[in-house]
Amino acid sequence: MDLLNTLVDKGIRRELPTRDEALAVLATSDDELLDVVAAAGRVRRQWFGRRVKLNYLVNLKSGLCPEDCSYCSQRLGSEAGILKYTWLKPDQASQAAAAGLAGGAKRVCLVASGRGPTDRDVDRVSDTIKAIKDGNEGVEVCACLGLLSDGQAERLREAGADAYNHNLNTSEATYGDITTTHTYADRVDTVRKAHAAGLSACSGLIAGMGESDEDLVDVVYALRELDPDSVPVNFLIPFEGTPLAKEWNLTPQRCLRILAMVRFVCPDAEVRIAGGREVHLRTMQPLALHLANSIFLGDYLTSEGQAGKADLDMIADAGFEVEGAGEVTLPEHRAAAHGGCHGHAETGTEAGGGSGCGGHGGGGCGPCGQGAGEAVAQEPVREASRGSEARTDLVAVRRRGAGTDLAPNA
Repeated sequence: MDLLNTLVDKGIRRELPTRDEALAVLATSDDELLDVVAAAGRVRRQWFGRRVKLNYLVNLKSGLCPEDCSYCSQRLGSEAGILKYTWLKPDQASQAAAAGLAGGAKRVCLVASGRGPTDRDVDRVSDTIKAIKDGNEGVEVCACLGLLSDGQAERLREAGADAYNHNLNTSEATYGDITTTHTYADRVDTVRKAHAAGLSACSGLIAGMGESDEDLVDVVYALRELDPDSVPVNFLIPFEGTPLAKEWNLTPQRCLRILAMVRFVCPDAEVRIAGGREVHLRTMQPLALHLANSIFLGDYLTSEGQAGKADLDMIADAGFEVEGAGEVTLPEHRAAAHGGCHGHAETGTEAGGGSGCGGHGGGGCGPCGQGAGEAVAQEPVREASRGSEARTDLVAVRRRGAGTDLAPNA
C-alpha cells in the first residue's frame, strides 16, 4: 500500500505527513487494519524498540472541581457517583506511589482536580515530590495540576518535578463545545509554560467525544507543533451524570486507527495509551502495543483499570518488555534537545530499540487532571446513542478509594 510505505518513510525521517495522509489512515477499511498496525509498528520500533514504559497515577485530590469539562466526572454539577476528598498528605501520596513502583512503573503522575494550583498548592505538591523521590531513587515525577500561573512551572521544576501534563483534549474549533470555563488557548499557554521552565511537556487528547476525523487530525497536528515529549491518547468513557453520557462512538478498530495516526504524526514522541483502553480496545489491547510505547499501570483517577498482573502478562505475551528504570525513554535527539530527565538517551533502531524517558499521560499522565478518560463508576449503560458496534455492556467499573479509608478499589 503506497500510503503506508510513504508514512513509514516519513516516520523514520521524522517528517510530518500531509493532512490528507493522516485523514487517510483514519479512513482505512477493516481489511487494511493489520497493514496499518504493522506499518505504524515499524515507526514505533525505530524510535522505541520493543520497550513499554509503565506509569502510575496518584490522585492527590478528587472531585469538587469548578470547571465544566463535559467529559469529566469531577466537573461542576456532575452527578457521577465518584469519591470526593481533599489533598492527600505527602506520606499518603508516597505510599500510594509505592504500589505502582513495586509493579514496575518508572514514572509517578501526580494529578489534582481543579482549574489550577494556588501557590500553597504548589508548596503541597513540592513536598509530595520530595517525599516520593526521597523514598524511591531514580523515580520520575510528573505533575498534572491544571492551568499554571507565571512562575509555578519553575517552582515545580526546582522541587524536582521531571514533567508536566496538560492535555489539549480536542481541536480548537470544537473546544468551546466541550468546555466553557477556560479556553483552548489557556491550555496551550500552560504547555508552553512547562516547556519554558525546562519540564518535559506532556499533552494529548481524548477521542470519542463526537469529534470528526478532521478534528482528530487538527488536535494531533497542534500537538506536533507544541512538540511535547509525550502524547497520551485517552478514549472517552461516558460517565452517567455528565453531558457526554451517551457518546458511545468508539470500537477497537477505530481506536487502533487513531493510535496509528498519532504515531505517524508524532513518530519519535512517547505515545501513551491512557484512560479508556480497557473498555474500548478490550481484547485488542496487545495490538495497540505495536503503536504506543507507554501505558498506565493499574487504576486511573476515579476508576479501576486492568489488573497490574494482567498488564504485565499482556506485555510479555505480545513479545514486548517493560522498560527498565535505568533506560531513558526518548531517542537521543529528543532527549538532548529537551534536557531534563532525558539527558542520557540513545537513539533507537529497528533491531535494537532506543532508550528514553517519557512524558503526563506521556512522559506524563494520560487522563487530565479534571478527569479525562476515567471509567464509568455507575451501572453499565445498555444502549448506545450511536454506533451499534460499541460494547457499552462491558462497563462495570468500581470506584477507587485511594486517599480514603476504603480499599483502593472498594
